[in-house]
Amino acid sequence: MKKTYHLCLSAGEEVMFRDEEDYNRGFNCFALTLYKTGSTGLAEAFMATHTHQLVQTECPDEFMHNCRKSYSTYFNHKYQRSGRLGEKMHFSMEVTGHHHLMAAISYVLRNALHHGVAPIPYAYPHCSANAFFRKEMGKFLEERILPANKYYRHIGRRAEFPDSYRMNEHGVFLRESVLDVPQVENLFVTPRSFNYYMTRKSSEEWDKEQSKDGEGISPINLDLIEKGVNIHRLDRMLIFENGKADYRKTSDIELCTKLDELARMRFGRHSVYQLTQSEKVSIAEELYRTHHLSEAQIRRCLVLLK
Repeated sequence: MKKTYHLCLSAGEEVMFRDEEDYNRGFNCFALTLYKTGSTGLAEAFMATHTHQLVQTECPDEFMHNCRKSYSTYFNHKYQRSGRLGEKMHFSMEVTGHHHLMAAISYVLRNALHHGVAPIPYAYPHCSANAFFRKEMGKFLEERILPANKYYRHIGRRAEFPDSYRMNEHGVFLRESVLDVPQVENLFVTPRSFNYYMTRKSSEEWDKEQSKDGEGISPINLDLIEKGVNIHRLDRMLIFENGKADYRKTSDIELCTKLDELARMRFGRHSVYQLTQSEKVSIAEELYRTHHLSEAQIRRCLVLLK
């Protein structure tokens, strides 16, 4: 019997998605795993160093194993890397109760806001916030769809997928064709209610609201959602929730793309993974001096682990 789970895979201080192709492939692996395991996807968010997924499945461990294995194979081949991608254990939490599920979906879709990379959930392209109430919220943009025989260049020749999956010209499955959109929309009832939850601030009122689901069930909050991410800071995330973040700063995806290009053009390497320690240190010192980036961001994008 399927149950609902929040699954989180973190790479700690390593970047899991270095460019747009990686983010697209990550979601495609998620979509293919849903079909392969007979699971249902409700919501997700792919961040530079971790992923959040809300799925209904019979075996969450099997689901995550399949999803991370397929993406790791792609990632290691692309960057000529070896070994496990992501921390050894993923975080899994069963979600029960109507109000608990609404809270879980809301926090997952607002993840980019809490990490200071987007001012509102709808502005972040690598989550499913824009998959729900599309027509009612005025999202009429029709994307160019690839013919099915072109899908395989973005998912591999052996991939199996249902006829209902549609892929856009950028090589990523449309979220509204993959997720159980009607179930999520029925949960929030109206687009106005959904939008309220997307902009709602963290407070004790959320905990009280979830108590309606019955006693003995811990409320879902930001701290619990981020439990699987070892590098999160709750106090800073609450500041970002209030819109106090510099969205003009260099993002991880921009820095990683630049660094991999630098590895090829200046050092003749395939990616930063082939750079020597001394070469990485040299680049790090240059970035810190000329671009005033944080040491933490430079280290994770250069894979200059402590």
